[in-house]
Amino acid sequence: MRSKLNRLPDVIPRGTVALSQWLICKGYSHDLQKRYRGSHWLTSIGNGAMIRSGDKVGYEGAVYALQEQLAASIHPGGRTALSLHGKAHYLELGRPRVCLFGQPGERLPTWFMRHGWGADVEYHRTNLLPAGAGVGTVELSGFSIKASKPTRALMECLYLATDESSYVECGQLMEGLNNVRPAQVQELLEACTSVKVKRMFLYLAELAGHQWTNHLNHNRVDLGSGKRSLVKGGAYVARYDIIVPRAWA
Repeated sequence: MRSKLNRLPDVIPRGTVALSQWLICKGYSHDLQKRYRGSHWLTSIGNGAMIRSGDKVGYEGAVYALQEQLAASIHPGGRTALSLHGKAHYLELGRPRVCLFGQPGERLPTWFMRHGWGADVEYHRTNLLPAGAGVGTVELSGFSIKASKPTRALMECLYLATDESSYVECGQLMEGLNNVRPAQVQELLEACTSVKVKRMFLYLAELAGHQWTNHLNHNRVDLGSGKRSLVKGGAYVARYDIIVPRAWA
């Protein structure tokens, strides 16, 4: 039987964070963890969080720990998820921005918030969609994490949109969603709690000419009532009772 030290690379995949309480469950006591840190096998990155010494860990490896070791639903969403799926074709200038989503009661641990990760992390706690709905596995180098699939990711983009430029970008991103499954779109539309997001999603899908819109049942989607003005001085779309950027009219 291999020693616990020899098994460490299997327990902590390269590029990921290991949490102290989780390591205890794996048979690595506090004293043993302290010994490994003293011998430079492990390096602390914050209270209760460690990495393999010399390892380079990005936000993905931290999300891995949240999901696999804390069973959190926190996941990359919005543009970040679309980028992971190769669906966000934009050039990001300056320091990268990472968009994470979680449920209202989920907080990012202190060690996560205080570490740099080489990116600016935006965390949004919302009940826009149920935990796990429209989320899938993304394979990375040596490990995998769960992230929003393209349909949910675009709904998250629409949830965050606040001005004309962000809505226009959502329209451009929608053009890439030409091969999604209507059943999955239907499920997410029915579960979504934002009237604005649902109306805009359906409008942009039709504007993009996606054939899968023909297989959706609008009668099962609660689109609310009353006009929604998304931008100032925009154009009115009677079908969805929304005011959108004039570029789309």
